[in-house]
Amino acid sequence: MSERTGEIYRVDWLPGTDLLRGTCHCGREHTARDPVEMWEWMLAHPRGHEPRGAGA
Repeated sequence: MSERTGEIYRVDWLPGTDLLRGTCHCGREHTARDPVEMWEWMLAHPRGHEPRGAGA
């Protein structure tokens, strides 16, 4: 049985465009046309982006 982490990732299609908007569990957002690029960005956490307020 896998352990639940409580991390939620969301990907939304932006109507009228060919863009996807991803929201990481840390609250950061990213847009991309390629779904693979989007998931790579999300799953690279924390590499490639930092949670809001990090380093502040």
